[in-house]
Amino acid sequence: MQSTRSRRKVAPSAADGVDSGDKFEQLLLSSAICNGEDLGPFVRKAFTSGRPETLLHHLRHFARSKESEIEEVCKAHYQDFILAVDDLRSLLSDVDSLKSSLYDSNSRLQSVAGPLLSSLDSFVEAQNVSKNVDFALQSVTSCIKLMDLCSRANHHLSNGSFYMALKCLGSIENEFQDKTPSSTLRRMLERKIPEIRSHIERKVSKEFGDWLVEIRVVSRNLGQLAIGQASAARQREEDLRIKQRQAEEQSRLSLRDCVYALEEDDDEGGLGGDENDGYSNGNSGVLGFDLTPLYRAYHIHQTLGLEERFKQYYFENRKLQLTSDFQVSSMTPFLESHQTFLAQIAGFFIVEDRVLRTGGGLISKMEVENLWDTAVSKMCSVLEDQFSRMQTANHLLLIKDYVSLLGVTLRRYGYPVDALLDVLSKHRDKYHELLLSDCRKQIAEALAADEFEQMLMKKEYEYSMNVLSFQIQTSDIIPAFPYVAPFSSTVPDCCRIVRSFIEDSVSFMSYGGQLDFYDVVKKYLDRLLSEVLDGALLRLINSSVHGVSQAMQVAANMVVLERACDFFFRHAAQLSGIPLRMAERGRRQFPLNKARDAAEEMLSGMLKTKVDGFMTLIENVNWMADEPSQGGNEYVNEVLIYLETLVSTAQQILPPQVLKRVLQDVLSHISENIVGALLGDSVKRFNVNAIMGIDVDIRLLESFADNLAPLFSEGDANQLKNVLAESRQLINLLLSNHPENFLNPVIRERSYNTLDYRKVVTISEKLRDPSDRLFGTFGSRGAKQNPKKKSLDALIKRLKDVS
Repeated sequence: MQSTRSRRKVAPSAADGVDSGDKFEQLLLSSAICNGEDLGPFVRKAFTSGRPETLLHHLRHFARSKESEIEEVCKAHYQDFILAVDDLRSLLSDVDSLKSSLYDSNSRLQSVAGPLLSSLDSFVEAQNVSKNVDFALQSVTSCIKLMDLCSRANHHLSNGSFYMALKCLGSIENEFQDKTPSSTLRRMLERKIPEIRSHIERKVSKEFGDWLVEIRVVSRNLGQLAIGQASAARQREEDLRIKQRQAEEQSRLSLRDCVYALEEDDDEGGLGGDENDGYSNGNSGVLGFDLTPLYRAYHIHQTLGLEERFKQYYFENRKLQLTSDFQVSSMTPFLESHQTFLAQIAGFFIVEDRVLRTGGGLISKMEVENLWDTAVSKMCSVLEDQFSRMQTANHLLLIKDYVSLLGVTLRRYGYPVDALLDVLSKHRDKYHELLLSDCRKQIAEALAADEFEQMLMKKEYEYSMNVLSFQIQTSDIIPAFPYVAPFSSTVPDCCRIVRSFIEDSVSFMSYGGQLDFYDVVKKYLDRLLSEVLDGALLRLINSSVHGVSQAMQVAANMVVLERACDFFFRHAAQLSGIPLRMAERGRRQFPLNKARDAAEEMLSGMLKTKVDGFMTLIENVNWMADEPSQGGNEYVNEVLIYLETLVSTAQQILPPQVLKRVLQDVLSHISENIVGALLGDSVKRFNVNAIMGIDVDIRLLESFADNLAPLFSEGDANQLKNVLAESRQLINLLLSNHPENFLNPVIRERSYNTLDYRKVVTISEKLRDPSDRLFGTFGSRGAKQNPKKKSLDALIKRLKDVS
């Protein structure tokens, strides 16, 4: 059978009598209706054209054309409908039988199910009772567990186990508070749990506050202990260096007697400890401080959810404590309070280092660094102010040592201490100026107490203390006692002062971050020796030395001090930790040369004055003697007696080189006096016999110099003779058979190089002799002129022409 849609798409045939235009519009309308299209355009067009009747006509025509189709469809389905009705009527009987069967089955079911329903109702009721009983049991069990937790929480609170109490409260909140069947218990929990937490917070905060008070005292003791251990470690290092220097000295003195010993390194954990030394509980019996209350408070606040607030509270309180630690009492001298002041700060940062490493984030590294920067700035300010006021080197050294120990201690914990060391370096010059001032006073006192007598040592320890300790001995053999030293007591006294200066200077420069400080120590040592000690000795020589014996003692002291100066620079090098060969390369000239020269000049001057007293006897010389003196003139015998006595005494005190220089000055002075006597106005004329007597005198002086060869070397003895060259050459010229040879440059340079031609002229004019053997006045006018006299006259004339 054809579908309705397909049938609708068949356009009806056009009616007779309709024109072609109306027929076309009718077809379009029919097609649109069959296809289900919108008829709005057709309606608008009909009304626009004013022909709505035509549209109605077409619609009616389309309706009539469809009625026939409907009839056909109805006819086609009528038979099927009749058959379906017949089938339904045949089912009515089956339905009636089924209905009666269902009614019978229902009656039987109702009769059977009645007792079962009553049993089911009883079962349901019993089940409900059982559920209610089970719920009641569960509620009771839950309440029992809740009360047990409450009891445990109270027990922990009473025992101070706040963390366990908070864990119990957390369990109550998470497991029971919302599930508790008892509204009374629920209200009680809602009220009490916050109260208990507030109570725990107050208790923990009180314990933390007590810990803050206690840790200040503990920090001070901790800082003192830490700095004390650093000092002990430094002392051990110093002792080891002393032993090493002693071993080196033994090795230098005797390679065969070297002593080797195994030094046990006392490796103590100290305060720094190790990163794995067990900080789990935050306490340390060795260090003497306990961080348990702090960590407990921090843990409790973490549990309470107040971690950040507690961190801020801790940092602010510790910052306030550090600020209060910065206060320096104006009533107490800083020298007395500096150890407490610095130890308090050291202990503070030792504690903070431990908290940083073991506190689980309680304080950050940045916060500790900020606190340290503040502390360093304040300490530098305090030290700058206190150092600027100090006028005693020892006080400044004491504080410097403690500051350097503080630096060593805190550097082990990773704190930068360069700023503190810079403050110490900045006051290096002031410290040394104060030290030089102190040494100037001590040296002045030591020199003022000197009695200019040789030092007597009765025991070996005195020799070791006054001689060996400064390496001023001339021999490695220990002398017999009692021993009379060639120096006076002022030498070891000054050596002790200088050695103390070196050790104090090295102590100030050491442990200050500067590794190579020998040049600095050497610079100030040079100043001490060349300015302070040399100046003091010059003042002593110029003002307090009276007599030859005192001048001789001072000159002897200068020789010993010259050896001591070598020891001073070696000692400074050893303490500074540099090889001795480097110190030897940087050695400068003797720093006490001014005082040494002044002492020798004063001794020479005194001896010259004494000799001048004997040389006045030269006036007793018979300048017109009939025959030459054979045993020397009186003045030279007196001088020789004095010089021999002087040498016998001086060689016990003065070293050969000093004695040689002094004797050179004295003999040179005697030679000058002899020439001066011949040149002076007191001698109007002299003859050759007198000159031969002076020749004997000079030979005696030369013999005296030769006799000193065992005391000196042969070369030194020749040098002593050479200082008599002027008088010797003058006498040789006057006794020469050919005095005109003086005019020969070669001969003059070889034999008369010390003579002044003006002196030669003056002295030669005084020579007189009546005999024919030598120049002089002639006995008769007609006698033949002596050729020697003629030569001398020619010499005098030539020299006058030159002048």
